[in-house]
Amino acid sequence: MRKNPDYAMTDAADVRDLIHTNPWATMISATPDGIVVSHYPFLVEDSDGDDLVVVSHVGRPDERAHGLGNSELCVVFYGPSGYISPSWYGVDRAVPTWNFATVHAYGVPEILSDEENIAVLERLVDYFEDPLPNPFRMRITAENAAYAERIVHGTVGFRMRITRFEAKEKMSQDKPTEVVDRITAALEEPGPYSNASLAHRMRLVRAALDGAPAADTPASADAAASVTTGVPQ
Repeated sequence: MRKNPDYAMTDAADVRDLIHTNPWATMISATPDGIVVSHYPFLVEDSDGDDLVVVSHVGRPDERAHGLGNSELCVVFYGPSGYISPSWYGVDRAVPTWNFATVHAYGVPEILSDEENIAVLERLVDYFEDPLPNPFRMRITAENAAYAERIVHGTVGFRMRITRFEAKEKMSQDKPTEVVDRITAALEEPGPYSNASLAHRMRLVRAALDGAPAADTPASADAAASVTTGVPQ
C-alpha cells in the first residue's frame, strides 16, 4: 500500500474496530503455484493489550490452495469507501478522489481442531444473527446441531495472530472543515453516490482532528447503527 503518513492508521484499537465492523475480507497468499485469493468473513478475538488475533474458516480445499500454516497470509479488510466529486467542494480548483479506510493484516495462520472450528462457526453465525428479531442458532434444534457437526468437516478453521499491519484512512483530512461539511452533506443526499456510512466515517475522523465529538445527522446515525450491529454494508 502506498505510504502516506497523513492518512496512516497506526492505533491497534482503531484497526480492531475496523475489522470488527467490517468482517468480510480478502485473503491473499503467495504460493509456489502462484498468488491465491479467497474471500471469507473474520472475527476479532478478545486479547490482552494491543494484540490483534482473528479467526475464520475456509471451505476445503482452500486450506491446501493457500498453504495455510506454512507461510504468511495477507488479509485485507475494507471500511467505508466511495467516490468524491470535486463538484461538492465549492472551490475554484479541485480534482476527483476516492475516500476509503482499509487494513492489510499479516500473520501465519494456525489450523484449528474440528471442535474449535465449529465453535468459531457458531460465533460467526451468532455475530450476524444477533441483530435480527428472531436470530437463528446453529444448535436451534438437535437435528440442526447434528447437521452442523457433519458439515464442519467440509471446512477448515484457523486462528491468525496479526504480527504486523498496514492501515490507511483517507477521509479528506487535507480539506478545510467547511469543505468536508459540504462533501458529507452531498454523500447523504439521494443520488448515484449517496453513501451515509462514508459520510459518518468522515465526520468521525474530522471530529478527532478537531478534538470534538462528531455530530450525527439522522442519516449518519442510521449508518453508525448498521456498523455497530455488524450488518454488512
